[in-house]
Amino acid sequence: MIDLTKSKQYTLSIRLSTDGFSFSIYNPINEDSLSLIEKEVDSSLSLTANLKNIFQESDFLSCSYKRINIIMPSKRFTIVPLDFFDEEQSELLFYHNHTKRENETIIYNILKKNNIVSIFGIDKSAYAFLNEQCPEARFYSQVTPLIDYLSIKSRLGNSKKMYASLRKDAIDIYCFERGHLLLVNSFSCTHTEDRIYYLLYIWKQMEFNQERDELHLTGTLSDKETLVNGLKKFILQVFIMNPASNIDIQAILSCE
Repeated sequence: MIDLTKSKQYTLSIRLSTDGFSFSIYNPINEDSLSLIEKEVDSSLSLTANLKNIFQESDFLSCSYKRINIIMPSKRFTIVPLDFFDEEQSELLFYHNHTKRENETIIYNILKKNNIVSIFGIDKSAYAFLNEQCPEARFYSQVTPLIDYLSIKSRLGNSKKMYASLRKDAIDIYCFERGHLLLVNSFSCTHTEDRIYYLLYIWKQMEFNQERDELHLTGTLSDKETLVNGLKKFILQVFIMNPASNIDIQAILSCE
């Protein structure tokens, strides 16, 4: 049970997705106290308009928190080695891989354990609104906590591991070999057949072993049985992660 009168002891994590907004309130003193709140978004409104509506109607968002994390699931990210990263060149590096948008702010996260930087974009007006409402908030690309979290998990055993984080309209793929990040990529897709295609395509490109190496699935698994059965025709070791959803929020809390 979360007591909002003690919110200054808690961590609030916010995930802003086209699938809907997710809010996590966590009391670090009691590890079983994680509270998850899901809010639907109006697809006819902008991200900022949806945020304004939800902040107006949600009492828990008017509380003060010890820490606030804001997570952005999006294809608009790019990964660069830390050794080659220059803060002044972050926009140039980002737009080398993505089409330029006018109303966009480019920010970045440094992943020291993996010696890389994730550079990502966020809607400029939404960023301004969130900074106004939560000036102490920290912004993260969804890939940031997942890379840190999955790199640790991938050290178990001797096999290479592919992790797929599924969203309603996209799939993010992470490949590791004993903690070493081999690849991160994202694809737009909404159908199970397309997800199977992209996963098998990357599996083949990375020369993973069909019998020994592992594929782990997380995220929105609305067609789980068809997806797993389709993949198991070609890959022996296919697993659903536990928990299957909200691993990014769990990951960001474990990295505090």
